[in-house]
Amino acid sequence: MAQSVHFAAAMLACWLIAQVLARSTWTWRTPRVAILCWQAVGLAAGLSAMGLPIAIGLAAYDRGTGSALLALANDLRHSTLPVGVGAVHLGLVGVGLGIGAVLLTTTVRSIHGTVRAQRRHRDLLALVARRDPTVPGALVLDHPSAAAYCLPGVKPRVVVSAGTLSLLDRAELAAVLTHERAHAEERHDLVLLPFTALCQALPWLRWVHEAHARVSLLVEMRADDKARELHAEAPLAGALRRFAAAGNRITPAGTLGLGDRDLDVRVQRLLVAERPARLIGAAALSVATTVAALPVSLFLS
Repeated sequence: MAQSVHFAAAMLACWLIAQVLARSTWTWRTPRVAILCWQAVGLAAGLSAMGLPIAIGLAAYDRGTGSALLALANDLRHSTLPVGVGAVHLGLVGVGLGIGAVLLTTTVRSIHGTVRAQRRHRDLLALVARRDPTVPGALVLDHPSAAAYCLPGVKPRVVVSAGTLSLLDRAELAAVLTHERAHAEERHDLVLLPFTALCQALPWLRWVHEAHARVSLLVEMRADDKARELHAEAPLAGALRRFAAAGNRITPAGTLGLGDRDLDVRVQRLLVAERPARLIGAAALSVATTVAALPVSLFLS
């Protein structure tokens, strides 16, 4: 019973931390730390959702969840079950294992779908994109709409449209290219992948979808920070304003684009100088890590 209480407490803590993270603005000042907090919460939520029904079903074993699962497997192999373990309890164990299977399956499906979309788009770029000496290291699409995005992967591509070249000045364009390269270098596509899988596996949890939206914004802010380290705030803020005004922005499936998330919020953040929230961030990361460690330790016990 203690194991199930701990899993339930971990789920409650995940919900509470998610509410705080979703409503806090310090995360904008330290997006990298905030992303780590969200990742810890996501891991804890997935393991706790899986572990709670398993722990309830195996309460009769009166031992750690991992040890109880091994004991159950051994008992099933010998066709003997302890008193207090019946069909209902086995069903709860099956529910927990099913949640784990769904999480694993949706993660694999997300990876497969993303890789397929990226491969198709990479093949398309090979046919329609061109090199331009004014934007070294990037591909140019002859399209009038505003587009600037990163196609991640082993060999990432940074893509801008002809409409973007005519929309931005040289300083703004340089900041945008650095922003997109930051997505590729830090593999922000992999950062978002677990939250995409959680949304598919646990669609009834509203805060899981909110977590995906928040992390999507935070990875954009992290890329903004990398860009302003080299180009200051004004060029990138100007580019974001122009993208917001342009409308009809293009961001293909499987890519990460400049103009996807809360452009007005990101512009305001760039123009208001604030120190990173290191103390608050360290405290939040410590709490989130502790919460994530709880279900991990329960499965290993």
